[in-house]
Amino acid sequence: MINTLADLSKEILKYRSLAIAGMKKNTGKTETLNYILSALKDSRQTIAVTSIGVDGETTDRVTLTEKPEIVIYKDMLFVTSEKHFALRKMSAEICKISRQTTALGRLITAKAALTGKVMLSGPADTATLKAVIRQNEQLGAKLTIVDGALSRLSLSAPSVTDATILATGAALSANIPQLVHATKYVCDKIALPVLENSYYTLLNPIDNGIWTIDHEGNLADTGCQSALQVKDIQNILSDKKNIQLLYVAGAISNDLLSCLCNQKAWKNIVVVVKDFTKIFADANHFYLFLSKGGQIKVLSKTKLLAITINPTSPQGYVLDTQKLQESIFQAVHIPTFNVRTNDKI
Repeated sequence: MINTLADLSKEILKYRSLAIAGMKKNTGKTETLNYILSALKDSRQTIAVTSIGVDGETTDRVTLTEKPEIVIYKDMLFVTSEKHFALRKMSAEICKISRQTTALGRLITAKAALTGKVMLSGPADTATLKAVIRQNEQLGAKLTIVDGALSRLSLSAPSVTDATILATGAALSANIPQLVHATKYVCDKIALPVLENSYYTLLNPIDNGIWTIDHEGNLADTGCQSALQVKDIQNILSDKKNIQLLYVAGAISNDLLSCLCNQKAWKNIVVVVKDFTKIFADANHFYLFLSKGGQIKVLSKTKLLAITINPTSPQGYVLDTQKLQESIFQAVHIPTFNVRTNDKI
């Protein structure tokens, strides 16, 4: 049971990788990362940290507001670009230099010799990120923490990281009900049920197209390559009355959910995706589909450990912290923390 931030820190160490995903810029993602790194610095475990994109700037490039820098503690591993490695504010030992070149140079994996600050600019794609996590394990890392925005949903995919912390706050909306609704939508997608194991081995290797499974367990390719082919999918579902499962290897769209709602037999069909990051439908279409009896399941899911909040927006307005925490917790029943005050609801 996660009742305190200390409990959260202990829980994090049960996983090999953790994504810290911000609902939007300036929702407190970097402060969350800094708190976790501080809490884990005495864990006697080797911790590694990297990011998707650039993080750790002292000033936000869009709002021009001051941002907290990322603090790396002695003996922690960090992965960043050559450009930002050269700008680090600590002594560090280089462990590995990647062969792959990014826009900011090669990726440098280093071990901090002293505590100091750094800008992180890690892998730009999930394939490289997964390779970096494996590499960190080979270098002795018990845990790799990945800092990134929710706009890069694949960061939190179960195939990449094992667990997630979601950072939300006033930068997302000045209206608490709207902020809670948007946060709940992400949490509800993460909480979607997993498909029964009997079909996992059948569907997991499939990375393209839309497929069906009938009531006898027969797998069939619809010939549709994406959920954008709504008319084709509609015709297939109209012609075949024996379908029990519709597997979308790519993304689920608004149009697909609307299409399914217009089918007579759609309530008997379970829609399956690889994981929650494949759902690109908006909240209205998602909840309408479920409210009418629709089912969406995933092949694999990540563990959402906690939500952190930042009640202050870059524009300077401050939301009622207690009301925000209570509202989010009541909506999602996930431990909700203010890392600035160490408060938890």
